[in-house]
Amino acid sequence: MALGDFVVAYLQKIGVRHLFGIPGDLVLKLFFRFGQDRGLKILTLSHEPGVGFAADGYARATGRIAPICVTYGAGGHNMVNPVAGSFAEHVPVLVFSGGPGEEERKLGTLIHHQAREIESQHRIYQEVTCASQVITDPRCAARQVHEVVQAVWAQQRPGYIEIHRDMVDREVEVPKEIIEWDGKLHFPPSNARKVEEAARDAARMFNQSRAPVIIAGIEIHRFKATADLIELAERTGTPVLATVLGKGAFPMDHPLYMGVHVGEISPRPIVERMDAADLIINLGCLKTDMNFGNRPPHIVEERTVWAVDRRVDVSFHCYTDVGVREFVRAFLRQDLRRHQETVRYADNLQGNAPGEDAPLKVISLLRAVNDFLSDKRKYVVVAESGDMLFAGLDIRVPHNGVYLAQGYYASMGFSIPAALGAQAGTGFRPLVLCGDGSFQMTGPEISHSQAFGANPIVLVIDNGGWGIFRPVAERPELLTIPPWPYARLAEAWGGLGLKVKTVRELRKALSAAAAAPTFSIIHVQLGYADLSPISQKYIKAAAKRSQPPKEARA
Repeated sequence: MALGDFVVAYLQKIGVRHLFGIPGDLVLKLFFRFGQDRGLKILTLSHEPGVGFAADGYARATGRIAPICVTYGAGGHNMVNPVAGSFAEHVPVLVFSGGPGEEERKLGTLIHHQAREIESQHRIYQEVTCASQVITDPRCAARQVHEVVQAVWAQQRPGYIEIHRDMVDREVEVPKEIIEWDGKLHFPPSNARKVEEAARDAARMFNQSRAPVIIAGIEIHRFKATADLIELAERTGTPVLATVLGKGAFPMDHPLYMGVHVGEISPRPIVERMDAADLIINLGCLKTDMNFGNRPPHIVEERTVWAVDRRVDVSFHCYTDVGVREFVRAFLRQDLRRHQETVRYADNLQGNAPGEDAPLKVISLLRAVNDFLSDKRKYVVVAESGDMLFAGLDIRVPHNGVYLAQGYYASMGFSIPAALGAQAGTGFRPLVLCGDGSFQMTGPEISHSQAFGANPIVLVIDNGGWGIFRPVAERPELLTIPPWPYARLAEAWGGLGLKVKTVRELRKALSAAAAAPTFSIIHVQLGYADLSPISQKYIKAAAKRSQPPKEARA
């Protein structure tokens, strides 16, 4: 069969229902193959970064592979930043790119969209994908596609397939094993003996402990282990915290959920509980600076179990080739002690609330959003990078709702396209927390809401610029951005636009937006220097660490 037809049939076989992209001359043949009426819904946006973020949001929210199709050079290079974010945060997106044909390459002249060499784009993507191929040989093309997809699923990271325009119609050989394959994707098996030994070792430590805690990381979500973690927590009575990147991997309204751990800048009850812990079980937690308050984690090996990246460290013992899901399941098979502890959720929103007609601050906005979400079902909250990334850590999405944020790579411009992709894949309605600076990057992509079948509620937090950097900027005027009429833009693009300055106005606006069938933009006007509680603590902690020692100052 033709390579283009094989790729479409293969994606359908693994259950793909949506494809994200933008057409371009060097990928038109492949793009239109995808666009034929064969069950794939094609979702396009205005700019490739938006396409990449939308596919990323789709993959995060659904747990499925999200395919992308873009043209070579100008399109492919635009896509690199979103794909880098997907790689950093273990998101399974699959990029298909076009390219110049063989006869064009033989001319020895530069091809339009080419940067340095024909192969340059592929070399770039090798840095931000777990597997990549340029398809040139019809005899092994089908197997190459299969191998890239298998790697994307096994590692939960992006893959890259470059199909030049003269290859789309070439007949390829499809191996019998791919034809007879049932289309089910599997995670790589762990070493069974190591899994059991790691679980017994960890159970011994757990049963000796008096005050254990579990920290849930992003791999719990990516490798589909949330149900196993819930069972573990409930069987043992152990409180569960989430990392910045892992927020949402454990239900936020579960009675054993304590909140988000951000190192020393966590809410005081979380800091105190972590200090009291005699065993910390880290499950799927990447060792990033963002997960630990912008500093390396302080690991005390003799009271730590750490399962991540197919490795489990139990005290001073190391077990390789052990996946986190297999480890949790093996841990559940052990005879585990049950602890009795009253767990209380902790956030940064405590204290006296201002009056309903007081000017809005980030902290009162977060309280109002939590009140709004308390009785809502099938909602997904998407937090933008910048101050809203930290603000979102105090949002509680109940009733098995979804929470998305780039909690490590933290690229601005993520939230609105990601929300469109998430709703396309799940049907859950997005509520987006987006700063004005980020909105001016990819916010206009919201005009595609109708085509996506989406109606997100977007809170544009307007403090007149990139506010999170103001406390540390010597020239704050460099952080100013032009004032946009965000509510009027919503109306011009076919949505509902509202402007608020007080808590009462915000509550009314959220109710109106929830009742609207279209997307909504709520223009939230805040003070110039106002920041979320965690951002304020983060900046103070960073400033304190940057101070020279007392003896140096003397």
